[in-house]
Parts: sequence; C-alpha cells; structure tokens
Amino acid sequence: MTTLFFVLLPAVLAGIVQGVTGFGSAIVLMVFLPSILPIPQSAGVASLIMSISNLMLAWRYRHSLNLKRIIWPFLVYASVAFIALRLVNSIDVHLLKSMLGGLLVALSGYFLLAKSDGRKHYPIYVAIIFMVISGFFNGLFGIGGPLMALYFLSLANTKEEYLACIQTFFLMDQLYVTSVRFYNGILGPNDIPLILIGIVGGVIGTIIANRITARMNIQMIKKCVFSLIGISGLFYLFQ
Repeated sequence: MTTLFFVLLPAVLAGIVQGVTGFGSAIVLMVFLPSILPIPQSAGVASLIMSISNLMLAWRYRHSLNLKRIIWPFLVYASVAFIALRLVNSIDVHLLKSMLGGLLVALSGYFLLAKSDGRKHYPIYVAIIFMVISGFFNGLFGIGGPLMALYFLSLANTKEEYLACIQTFFLMDQLYVTSVRFYNGILGPNDIPLILIGIVGGVIGTIIANRITARMNIQMIKKCVFSLIGISGLFYLFQ
C-alpha cells in the first residue's frame, strides 16, 4: 500500500503533467518520494521513473526536433548540475529555494496576465541564468524544468517543436545525471524495484497525456506551462 500511494499513483499523475506541459514530473514525485527516501535518493528515483516516458515523448515528436537548439544549453545545464551533485550533502538551500519560488510565481503571474503570449527570445545572459539555476536545482533535487520550459517555449512555433526539444533535453539529462548519481553512490541496485514500479505509472500517465495533447494547440500548452510554473514556485516557497 505504501508503494502504491507514494510511487505508483504519483507516477501516473507525473506522467500526465509531463506529457501535457513538457516538465513537472519531478515536482509531483518530490512531494511524495521524500516520505520514504532521503531527498538526494528521491531526486534520482524521480528522474529515472520518467525515463521511459521521456523516451516515448521524444520519439513521438522526433520529426520536430531541432537538435542544435538543445546542445549548448545542455552543456551549461549539465556542468552546473555536476557541481550541485557534489554539494548535495553539504549545502543548505532553503533560502535559495524560497527565492527561486518567488521568481517562478512572479514569472507565472506576468505571463498569465500580460497581453503578450510570452513568445520572445530571451537575451543570451537571461538564457544562461535560466540554465545555471535549472542545472543547480536539478542536481540537488531533480527539479530543473520550469525555467528550461520557458526557454524552449520562447523558441518554439508549435507544440510539437516545444515538446520535442524539451523531452530530448531531459532525456539527455537523465542519462548524464543518473550516471553521476550511481557513480557517487546516491543511487544503487536497491532502488531499482521502486523505479520499475514508478516507470509503469509514468507510462500510463504519458499515454493519458498523449490523448489530451492531441486536442491542444501551442497557446493552450503555453497556458498550462505558465500555470504549472506558478505551482512550481509555490512548491519551492512552502516545501
């Protein structure tokens, strides 16, 4: 019953959220997993739970992928995530999480209330800040999606293009960061049963999400993304 409540059912919800908005699965899972696992381990399990779902989505939208668009952001993001992984047991980030939460709530409110639809290319320094912050919190908690979603959304003309880029980006991230976590002993063979149970839930959620997104356009996706960014901010503020 514990596994059902804290792993399987949250994974179904995480799959639905990730499939519709392109991110957010870790936010859902990190509400539940720390109840049964340490936070660093929870972050690693949450990432791997969505690995098959990310692969499914990346494959589904592969024809809309712009690979050049994700290479250099990934290099920045992954480098910072590596540093954060080395600091995971020695840094108190409660204040930083609260500051990030406030930023995300403010961004969400701006994009939801502004007349602009949020489609603009960010200056290079803003994009780099997004990548650094996302990589840092991904390394610590497995939650690096909100600002990267804003970045890829600002470049996309269609929902397929957006979902292709962000899902491939997160798939690359999972392969890289998971390898580092196993190497550092944060994850181990004992975590595999929980991961496999979660994968089943994630796949079910992704299948449901695919039926939902088939009826959505890029504007609807944007509203969902901006709303979830606000929810992400509240999660950071009050966790």
